[in-house]
Amino acid sequence: MTSTGKPRGSYAKTAARRREILEAGIEVFSSNGFRSGSIREIAERVGMSQAGLLHHFSNKNELLAGVLELRDDESRRISNLDSPDGLEHLRGLVRVVEHNASVPGLVELHCVLSAEATSPDHPAHSYFVNRYRWVIGITKASFEGALEAGQLTPGVDPASAARSFVALMDGLQVQWLLDKESVDMAEETRRFLRPLLTVPL
Repeated sequence: MTSTGKPRGSYAKTAARRREILEAGIEVFSSNGFRSGSIREIAERVGMSQAGLLHHFSNKNELLAGVLELRDDESRRISNLDSPDGLEHLRGLVRVVEHNASVPGLVELHCVLSAEATSPDHPAHSYFVNRYRWVIGITKASFEGALEAGQLTPGVDPASAARSFVALMDGLQVQWLLDKESVDMAEETRRFLRPLLTVPL
């Protein structure tokens, strides 16, 4: 019992340290972008040497991948995408928007990195290309599910609605970062969705 307890404690400490590094990475990358953000600054924020940080993440690209994975895991947890109900998917996306208002660092990270990653040589370029395809795809499937259930307003095209919805989410995040007091991302998202649905959101 004692011999199995030690690795667990060691693993827990390592996991907590990795989480701390990732959260510092979010702060640095959202403030400076990936290109200008440095391993040195991230290490300083968590009170480590660069060598110590590189023990957990072998390079800057691996750290970036961890930061993006952390953000996506949180979004998937909140959105309940495992539900077969298209309307519930849309409600889950609204919950993600509500959550985003509580994590400005992650919102800023997305806005900064997605803009940087339009360059094909950016290490997150493929990630964002694939992520947008995935997000638009699951949103389209959500509208298609609502259509099959008779919950979509007649004449609404699921593919077009999905692309417009994702564009709205991105645009609202930028506006919210610029003026948090006057922009309610969740309410604007609901306002967009209500005319597209025949049932309450």
